[in-house]
Amino acid sequence: MEEMLRLLVNGLVSEPDKVVINQRKEGNTTTLELNVAEGDMGKVIGKQGKIAKSIRTLMKAYGAKFGEKINVDIID
Repeated sequence: MEEMLRLLVNGLVSEPDKVVINQRKEGNTTTLELNVAEGDMGKVIGKQGKIAKSIRTLMKAYGAKFGEKINVDIID
């Protein structure tokens, strides 16, 4: 799961080496906490949160393939 999120986000940011993803698993729900460089935060969130919503939608669909619920939290 973490690798898929990293693949999506690295294509958006200017500093892919500063992308940090922490994973927490509770039952069949996985929460991925995403932290990027301060200058890349706007690129990941997008106007009115459209990119962030798209990332969350893609990750939920990817998780469904494996029978898991995926939540993506974008951390400052």
